[in-house]
Amino acid sequence: MSDLIKEPREKILVGSEVFVPLLTEDQIQLRIVELGEQLSKDYKESVPVFIGVLNGSFIFMADLIKCVSIDCEVDFFKLSSYEDEKLSSGKVRLLKELNCDVNGRDIIIVEDIVDSGLSIKYIEGLFSEKNPSSMKVVSLLLKPDSLKYNVKIDYIGFNILSKFVIGYGLDYAQKYRNLRSIYVLSEES
Repeated sequence: MSDLIKEPREKILVGSEVFVPLLTEDQIQLRIVELGEQLSKDYKESVPVFIGVLNGSFIFMADLIKCVSIDCEVDFFKLSSYEDEKLSSGKVRLLKELNCDVNGRDIIIVEDIVDSGLSIKYIEGLFSEKNPSSMKVVSLLLKPDSLKYNVKIDYIGFNILSKFVIGYGLDYAQKYRNLRSIYVLSEES
């Protein structure tokens, strides 16, 4: 095994900022199995379309789909609201459209993290025009204290504090997505 990524690490230095472990790979995988089982139960009479929000959700979505035991389809679209920063720009842009038709379909939006709720609010508006039969949201992480919009997250992996996190798909200036665990910005920083 390569020495490139050894996990779990005690801490990670990103410039002068220190990140410490928040959720281990085992904790994440155990929760994803539970989410997959619940989704399989809830959609046993349907063939839902799982729609990942790129780039952050791709690792979570891949692991989640492996834990779903029902027939389903997969698609992705891409939004941007952070622009390589730690805080949202406050504006959402659609960078990649869906490839599938969701009219009359059950769709499940897959997010890596819900912070202010701005992206989910944007997604609700986007899909209201596409007439899905139903729309639910599954997010690996939710920062309940950071929510600024009244949005419903139907399936939540973990509620976390309003601190910046990296790893397991979550990035800082497009880096650190490949970490197997999730790290939080330390009080030392």
